Amino acid sequence: MAAPFLRIEGVSKRFGTFEAVRDVTLSIDRGEIFALLGGSGCGKTTLLRMLAGFEEPSAGRIHLDGQDMTGVPPWERPVHMMFQSYALFPHMTVERNVGYGLKHEPMTAAQRADRVRAMLDLVQLAPLAQRRPHQISGGQRQRVALARALARQPKLLLLDEPLAALDKKLREHTQFELMSIQERTGVTFIVVTHDQEEAMTLADRIAVMDRGAVQQVGPPAEVYEHPASRFVANFLGSMSQFDAVVTGIEGATARLEVPAFGTAIEAQAIPAIAPGERLTLALRPEKVAIHHDRPEGPNVVAGEVRDLAYFGKDSLYRVTLPTGELIAVHAVNARRKGDKRPDWHDRVWIRFDPASAILLRR
Repeated sequence: MAAPFLRIEGVSKRFGTFEAVRDVTLSIDRGEIFALLGGSGCGKTTLLRMLAGFEEPSAGRIHLDGQDMTGVPPWERPVHMMFQSYALFPHMTVERNVGYGLKHEPMTAAQRADRVRAMLDLVQLAPLAQRRPHQISGGQRQRVALARALARQPKLLLLDEPLAALDKKLREHTQFELMSIQERTGVTFIVVTHDQEEAMTLADRIAVMDRGAVQQVGPPAEVYEHPASRFVANFLGSMSQFDAVVTGIEGATARLEVPAFGTAIEAQAIPAIAPGERLTLALRPEKVAIHHDRPEGPNVVAGEVRDLAYFGKDSLYRVTLPTGELIAVHAVNARRKGDKRPDWHDRVWIRFDPASAILLRR
């Protein structure tokens, strides 16, 4: 197999006695969009700064396209970093902002002008070339920063919270623009974000970080559907979690005693599971169905609607279980009219498939 395009080997970063990044090892392929996902202070931006050369690792090595980056200054790395603030020059036009990084490249004036035009065409901003940053929208400023970053044709583009300054609708639209531009250029993107939806939309793979360490790496669907720990399960989407004890194993199915439900529960068994083992049973709200009448099948529990949030396209229920604990249930509002939806204080039944239940050891 070919060597990875970017290899991060046992990288740590300490500031005095504080360890901001702890023993991170990652392999990233050429042309991949890779997301570093985590909350504030988890170490993701520090790791990004080490890739850019703004910080030196306290331990470990970084190899980019077969070259050891140890001691290589930022200006000599085939890397560009796009900052959260965009850092555009307010007195320069869009065109001059995009071309600023090319001033010291070994190019003729005509070649620089051609490159700038190509970048403006790429981000669809050619008609705005003579405007200044304050004369364009936030989404357009984001595209100017992206064009400037790509103008020097880096092998690796680092994006630090690139969409944080945009409103929700513009952020959603820009996510797909970024994906399209990355596909056309083939540049490897590493995106730092705290927004789980942004990471899952943009990235081919995600590394979830906490307290300086990588907790799990994988494609979005794998990390979401099969979290490796309670932290990952909680961070990537919402979860209802309950204490459980394994009472038996039948083939690929585990039978559980879950005090919160007051009834036997079935779930898909995990490796090396054993009777008597104490686990956490986790359920995504969208994996749980809510009914007025008792449905057929396993994992049926009675409850009462305590809270209801109507979002138009869907609704979120919080249902009180027999023991008083709460479970979240997400229901899509597929019809404008029709069957009466559960309402506050209604007696209801919830049900979930055994394959939808997630069993966690840590």
